[in-house]
Amino acid sequence: MIISKRVTIIKIRKPVEQNLNEELQWFGHSLGLFNMRDKDKSCFRIFIELLKSAKHEEGLSSDEIAEKVGISRGTAIHHINKLMEAGLVINDRNRYYLRVENLEHLIDVLETDLKNTCDELRKVAVDIDESLGL
Repeated sequence: MIISKRVTIIKIRKPVEQNLNEELQWFGHSLGLFNMRDKDKSCFRIFIELLKSAKHEEGLSSDEIAEKVGISRGTAIHHINKLMEAGLVINDRNRYYLRVENLEHLIDVLETDLKNTCDELRKVAVDIDESLGL
């Protein structure tokens, strides 16, 4: 089971133009992965490299990611940690992988995680309501 720790869903207008790069950026922004402070889009570029490596079922080291994206290893690790916190990336023997084989499965996993979290919240809400006599 994959559990997303922290994902922020943001409703953003989908790009009108059907352009793979624009759609990937929209996808990531909609999941709260890329923010305005990331001026050189390092996190987005890391995400793309991890997508490419998923296609070949290969992991990447932080050094390889930094080299491919053209950033420092420290910056790469910062963004990788953010992607790991969101539950999108795993680390196995110092190699980083997307946790799922494709983006459609990612949405399925996030949807399941959200439903499970809402179910837990509902149970606690019922207990609290009963305790308060509501």
